Amino acid sequence: MTSRLFRALITGAVISTGAAGAVSAAECIAPANPGGGWDFTCRQIGKIMFDIGAVDQPVQVTNMAGAGGGVAYNHVVAERGSDEDLIVAASSATTTRLAQNAYAGMTADQVRFVGAIGADPGVIVVANDSPYQSLGDLVEAIKADPGSVAFAGGSAVGGFDHLKPLMILQRAGFTDITKVKYIGVDGGADAITQTVGGFTQAMTGDMSEVVGFLDSGEVRAIAVLTEERVPGFEDIPTAREQGFDVVAVNWRGLYIPKDVSDETFDAWSDKLQQVADSEEWHEAMAANGLAPFTMVGADFQSYVDTLVDEINTLSKEIGVIQ
Repeated sequence: MTSRLFRALITGAVISTGAAGAVSAAECIAPANPGGGWDFTCRQIGKIMFDIGAVDQPVQVTNMAGAGGGVAYNHVVAERGSDEDLIVAASSATTTRLAQNAYAGMTADQVRFVGAIGADPGVIVVANDSPYQSLGDLVEAIKADPGSVAFAGGSAVGGFDHLKPLMILQRAGFTDITKVKYIGVDGGADAITQTVGGFTQAMTGDMSEVVGFLDSGEVRAIAVLTEERVPGFEDIPTAREQGFDVVAVNWRGLYIPKDVSDETFDAWSDKLQQVADSEEWHEAMAANGLAPFTMVGADFQSYVDTLVDEINTLSKEIGVIQ
């Protein structure tokens, strides 16, 4: 993609005038359309940063959908490598795609991962009028006729959302995963639309992506992929309760360009920690079904490196990649 086209995609971008290491006039790129998990991360974290005084101007949010986050990742690496006022929403989906070389040769060491301050529980949802009343119903339907059920998710084929139902089916003894239908779209909101509209029979995603749709009654959650039921959503049974030993959470965090100073990296780490410690963030987590998960700075970068290796191994085991 050309530099001119990338610039055309950006709306509301802010040019930095601060000194090295300063964090002001910040922009947060959400690598998906409005309404999804990455959009939630940018808007919630950015708003709280400003509300608590961690940044001195409101954080501008730019939605840059495409290639399951790949357009934004390539843009940051190729065009914004030293932009000290840029943060980018990231999640387990980001590391999954990097582990599977889904970003066309891009690697995890081409950016710096600042931290994660919440874990978004994985969920499986169906339309409110769906005949599937439980996760077991859905699994049995797939085992009887794999082509009868299609999943929609906000990640690309082979991404983290795709892996969730495959892990469930693996635990159920279903091994022919190539017959499981999956449609990857740009963000959880689009995946919900596919399911509510009847184009797919289920949506695989994260709790923060479905809360509004649950409240409106458009969908039903038939499983949450956590060890225990999520506070505030106690009516949603875990996959474990239903006989499928799968725990899959999606951490929510940020990365920044690689070629910024250590001072800038530390500054963003500190500001993210301030958000994690704030009452405003705890309220946002409770309202959106996020579980506590705080890891910032160098420790998080090491965690990401390990996670990429683990996802690569898992993906090979279940046949997503060779």
